[in-house]
Amino acid sequence: MAISKIPSAGISNANNFRNIIINGDMSIAQRATSTSSITGNGYHTIDRYQSIITSQGTWTQSQSTDVPSGQGFVSSFKWDCTTADASPAAGDRVFFGHKIEGQNLQYLKKGTSNAESLTLSFWVKSNKTGTYIIEIQDEDNARQISQAYTISSASTWEKKTLTFDGDTSGTLDNDNATSLAINFWLGGGSTYTGGTLNTTWGTEVTANRAVGQVNLADDTANEWYITGVQLEAGTTASDFEFLPYDVNLQRCKRYFQNLAPTGLDNIRMGIGENKNTTTSGVYIKFEPEMRATPSLSSTAGSTFSLYHSATDIVASSINFDSKSSKGGNIDVTVSSGLLDGGASQFLTASTSTRLDFSSEL
Repeated sequence: MAISKIPSAGISNANNFRNIIINGDMSIAQRATSTSSITGNGYHTIDRYQSIITSQGTWTQSQSTDVPSGQGFVSSFKWDCTTADASPAAGDRVFFGHKIEGQNLQYLKKGTSNAESLTLSFWVKSNKTGTYIIEIQDEDNARQISQAYTISSASTWEKKTLTFDGDTSGTLDNDNATSLAINFWLGGGSTYTGGTLNTTWGTEVTANRAVGQVNLADDTANEWYITGVQLEAGTTASDFEFLPYDVNLQRCKRYFQNLAPTGLDNIRMGIGENKNTTTSGVYIKFEPEMRATPSLSSTAGSTFSLYHSATDIVASSINFDSKSSKGGNIDVTVSSGLLDGGASQFLTASTSTRLDFSSEL
C-alpha cells in the first residue's frame, strides 16, 4: 500500500521564505507612513528600503493603498516628486535599495561554478513611462550587474520579471553585514549613466550602473509606485510569497524597532534603578534580538518622564549607557527628586514620543 504525506493545514508551498527580500509587500512602515521634503540618504518610511539621494529632486515617500487589482496586496511604496530637477548635474542620483546579509545568501553559491541565477519580480506603476534600471551590487567584492525594464503604459500597474545570471566570481562573506544590495534607480547624472550598461557580472564601473535611466525628478507631476518585490534563486518567478503580518514585522524588527508607542501618553516602558538623585538606569530588552548593536535616536528628553514616589518628573535627557544586540541600559536624567538606590517607572510624557533603535545595514 502506498503511503502519502499530507501537508500541514495552511501550508501551500514547502519552500517557505524563498523570497530573499524582507517586506516585499510594503506592509510594514514602523518609522512613518508618510514623510515629505526628503532630499538625502536614509530610511524614511517603508521598512528595509534605504533611499539614496544626491541633489536630484525633493521627494515625499508614503505607504500607499494604491495596489494592483486582484493580486492580494494592500500596500505599495510611493515616490512623489515635489521639487523637480530637470537637468541633473553629473553626480546627481536618486535610487533606493534593499540590503541583504551575507549569511542569508550562502545557498546561492556565489563565487563557485554552481552559482545560482536570481529572478526578481515586482509590480510597478508610474505616469513617467520609459526605461528604468535595476542593479545588483556585490558589496563584498565590488562587483555589479544591471538590467533595464520598461514602464510602457502611464499610470497602469505592470508586472516585471528580470533574471540575473549566477556569478561564478566573488564569494559572499558569511556574516551579518551587507553582501548584496538590490537598487531601484529613479534618476542619475552622467557619472552613473555615461557608459555602457553592465548587463553581465563584472567589476563595478560607476558610469555603467544606470545607463538609459529616465529622470523621474524632471517634473513635480511625476510619481512612482512599487509592490510585490520578490527575489529568489532560479530562473523562474513564482507567485509572491505572502507572509503573516506578525512574521513580516518580526523580520523587520531585526533591523529597526520603535519602542515608544507613538500617539499614546503616560505609557510605562520599563522600570529603572536609580543610580543617584538625578539618574535612573532602565534596561530595555529587544524582541527579537537585533542584527547588531543598534544606535539610539529619540525625541527630546522632555517627552519622557520618571514616576517616583507618586510624582511624575519630566526627563531632561536619555542616553545609552551600555548596549548589545540583545538589549541596552538607558540612563534617564532628571533635574532632581530621585531616591538614590530606589526604583522609578520610565514613562512616555507626550503623544509624539519616539524611542528608535536601528541596526540597519
